[in-house]
Amino acid sequence: MRTTNLPIFKTIFCCSILMLGRTLSPAQTPDSLDIKIGQMILIGFPGPAVDEKVLDEVRRGMVGSIILFEKNIPAKNSFVELKKIIWTYQKASPYPLFIGIDQEGGRVNRLKDKYGFPRSITAWAMGKSPSLDSVRFYGEATASTLAGLGININFAPVVDLASNPDNPIIAKYGRAFSANEDSVAVMAKEFIKMHHRYGVLTSLKHFPGHGSSKDDTHLGIADVTNTWEERELKPYQILIDSGYADAVMTSHIVNKKLDKAGNPGTLSADILTGVLRQRLNFDGVIFTDDMQMHAITKHYGLEDAIKLAVNGGVDIMTFSNNISGSDERTVNKVHSIIRTMVEKGDIKRERIEESYRRVIKLKKQLSQGDRAAYYQQQVEKANVALETEKNLAKQNAEAMYQKGKQEGKQEAEQAGSSKKKKRKKS
Repeated sequence: MRTTNLPIFKTIFCCSILMLGRTLSPAQTPDSLDIKIGQMILIGFPGPAVDEKVLDEVRRGMVGSIILFEKNIPAKNSFVELKKIIWTYQKASPYPLFIGIDQEGGRVNRLKDKYGFPRSITAWAMGKSPSLDSVRFYGEATASTLAGLGININFAPVVDLASNPDNPIIAKYGRAFSANEDSVAVMAKEFIKMHHRYGVLTSLKHFPGHGSSKDDTHLGIADVTNTWEERELKPYQILIDSGYADAVMTSHIVNKKLDKAGNPGTLSADILTGVLRQRLNFDGVIFTDDMQMHAITKHYGLEDAIKLAVNGGVDIMTFSNNISGSDERTVNKVHSIIRTMVEKGDIKRERIEESYRRVIKLKKQLSQGDRAAYYQQQVEKANVALETEKNLAKQNAEAMYQKGKQEGKQEAEQAGSSKKKKRKKS
């Protein structure tokens, strides 16, 4: 394996990260607020080609993250053409972008085999395997594909429990590994390990637990107050404590056991700051599920939703413009709302600074776990193994030589002894 270009790859990426830190320093200009707000916005784009409007927003630093859907995948020569789209956005950005996708496997699977991508299976099917080999295999197949395309964060795995077999959005589509919280944590960790091997980040979802719901938040409010169980937090706790929680994605479920006011998880300070930040000690990036789902848009105006989400502890808000029946949310509109709220004091500037710090910290991890570093590590391991094998072979050869030498000596001595006996007899 050739490794001469690996340090160059890593140096380039590290330099871009360092440039990001310098460019966005608080002491820069008043416009640094716009840049920091941009890092809190994740958007989708319309079709299977670079969108000029989105490209301009990326170029101006108004957007920090992009999400891909099946509508963005070119029908022909899909891998190469999609890679070109991603490369164009990433190259245009003055700061590294999060390029995200929901590639869970099975039903929630944007990169389908009809486009030439590896076949995937559901989390439930992986969980039914008698060993961890299935989740490792499909986790690695997914991660290597994403890394090859330039997608650096997967909004997976789902760590909801399949506690309600009639759940219309989780269990129905096999999106949960198991109904058992410990099994979910074990499976999720292996899935994440495979992604980290290829330098792809992951995001646990849907906090604080969507598995017991009877309704779909894409369509409206889902209230789990009477069905949610404390054990639904356990996978999050295990993965946070063990260092496998790169990011967490919120759910729009209502849970009055955790938020007495009945705000959806995405808009709840009690749930995000009280439970996730303070109780579970998570200080990483919090992504929202799509802010254009009807659980939000049918019950909250855009300004109120943004204010509640940011003040509640959200770091990156998702506006996919991919939900049927929802009004389009433009970057300029979202940007303007947040900036105005900061200037009026409805959102403290310190809250923006907190999110900026978390986002940049996570983006720096991309340079610490890139594929080049992984392959370099694998080469080094192979070299060590080869050297060990050579030393062992050398030791074995020396041992065989000494053994042969000793046996030869013994045979010579026995032959000499036989000759002496023959002389005596004669």
